Amino acid sequence: MNFRFLLVFTAIMVIYVGLNLYVLWNAVSFWETAFPSSGTGVLFWGVFVLLAFGYLLAMLLRRALPYALYKWIKLIGAYGMACFFYCVLLLPLADLAVWLLQIAGYPESSAVLVVGYIVMAILLVLLLQGTRNAWQPTVRRYDITIAKQAGHRKELRIAAASDLHLGTTVGKGHLSRLIQRMEALKPDMILLPGDVLDDSIEPFIRENMADVMRKLQAPLGVYACLGNHEYIGGHIEDYVKRMKAIGIEVLIDRVLEIDGSFYIAGRKDKSVNRFAGERRLVHEELLKDIDSAKPIILLDHQPTQFAEAAQAGVDLMLSGHTHRGQMMPNHLITRRIFELDWGYLRKGAMHVIVSSGFGFWGPPVRIGSRSEILDIRITFHP
Repeated sequence: MNFRFLLVFTAIMVIYVGLNLYVLWNAVSFWETAFPSSGTGVLFWGVFVLLAFGYLLAMLLRRALPYALYKWIKLIGAYGMACFFYCVLLLPLADLAVWLLQIAGYPESSAVLVVGYIVMAILLVLLLQGTRNAWQPTVRRYDITIAKQAGHRKELRIAAASDLHLGTTVGKGHLSRLIQRMEALKPDMILLPGDVLDDSIEPFIRENMADVMRKLQAPLGVYACLGNHEYIGGHIEDYVKRMKAIGIEVLIDRVLEIDGSFYIAGRKDKSVNRFAGERRLVHEELLKDIDSAKPIILLDHQPTQFAEAAQAGVDLMLSGHTHRGQMMPNHLITRRIFELDWGYLRKGAMHVIVSSGFGFWGPPVRIGSRSEILDIRITFHP
């Protein structure tokens, strides 16, 4: 396993470095054409290295760097990841445009400058709009009907937010936006379908995010399940204990009956075997001891096994994980991988809702997706 991981990691790094050399070649060509007298000095190389490798360097040197410096290098590197991604998409077209302009009779220097400034303008627009999409969440409403009796309840209002990714980038400020939006929704219950943390629990503890997160409150409680990033970071027991201390129940292959009216269930994440060497209960095991005549709401971070959940009697399944690709055209990939990568699907009698997430991984940039909160309004109609 270790050898295989090393082989895959090496292959990825070779490709990544190769593509960065391609980006670098284009950057040097533009810089030396635009500023022929300055050359590629220390500033140029410093900026390039930070953008190209800042995220990786920050992760590798996390223990050696002062925390504040680590955060800034990681943030710059995160934006660098977004720049790199769109440069890889744009630069082949830019090089083709330069070649065509030269054929049409334009001097090479003029062609490089015109196309270079256009590429820079496109990157700037993408980063500005993407940053806005990431930091300004929208509320998406879903009205659904469940054909079961829920005790005395005729309706239930749920506010849900998956993929908060609390860490060095998503911190108290964005978390406060979540609190404000959810307070305005006045839900009966709040659900967090996984990836509350962005790998390490250290920023959550160091920056005392629990003080803000404890303000997440609803009459019927706040419930979460684990995502792959909680397992990547480890410290599951500590995380669950800290969440419970602020009134948030993390359901790990566990079911709770709420108000004698319906059930809320939370599964271990699909990645549990890979990162923790454990198995998760199949749906029938998880739900075997409950009254299936009552509504069942399931939290399962990764949007998989819809048919199995529907067959087991689940009425509403909530997931996240995909971020809807976060930066287009990645949504074309997530759309192919998952039966539903974002939005709503009816699977038999079961409703499935997959969120694009409230936070983000890596760059604080979303293109073709938005940070979102779900406003789910359920009517129980036997």
